[in-house]
Amino acid sequence: MEDIDAIAVLQDPVRRRLYEYVVAQGREVGRNEAAEAAGVARTLAAHHLDKLTEAGLLESGSRRLTGRSGPGAGRPAKVYTRARAEWSVSLPARDYRTAAELLAEAAEQAGLDAGLCAAARRRGEALRGSAEPCGGLEEAMEVLAARGYEPHLEGVGNAEGEAAGEVGTAAPVVRMRNCPFHAVAERFPPLVCGMNLALLEGLLGADGPVRARMDARPGECCVVLEDSKNNDD
Repeated sequence: MEDIDAIAVLQDPVRRRLYEYVVAQGREVGRNEAAEAAGVARTLAAHHLDKLTEAGLLESGSRRLTGRSGPGAGRPAKVYTRARAEWSVSLPARDYRTAAELLAEAAEQAGLDAGLCAAARRRGEALRGSAEPCGGLEEAMEVLAARGYEPHLEGVGNAEGEAAGEVGTAAPVVRMRNCPFHAVAERFPPLVCGMNLALLEGLLGADGPVRARMDARPGECCVVLEDSKNNDD
């Protein structure tokens, strides 16, 4: 399927709501849950979720949502997550990814990491403009959401962590489900992740109450944010 055909699948408003809900959860989502979130019947939700899977926008599998196994545990239910594939449309055709990879390769070979990070920090400061540094994690999440990072809060009592059976951290942190530089970061992780960290430091304000640091986790952005007051040495 062509990228433009896959993206066109999201034109249907119900389908788009379902897709956005599944993506926002960062975990497997069952048909009943998705239908309730979108405000539609389960059969309609199942139809649209399967269409999204056929288009390559979602991936599907099956598991028992009760958490039990063995006799009496019930049949496995169909679940959905965001597909790992990346889709983009450019009219006329452009190939910025190849240019970015070539530039990253040249920068890495020439040892230009420090210069790249300095440029990224300046760009972040330019994007912030005359605004003060972000005043807290909630404000930082708004800034990052506008730039496609898909931030979400994790910490003590966080419902997502509890649902996954994880122990909360000592203090809340902001993680990001999407890396806008994912394709290039996969090939040149130290270079691009360092650039990303510097960019966010400039964008959010390195001298403000929000601190950015590296904490890579599979499938997410390599940078996390935390309240600097909760992490003073």
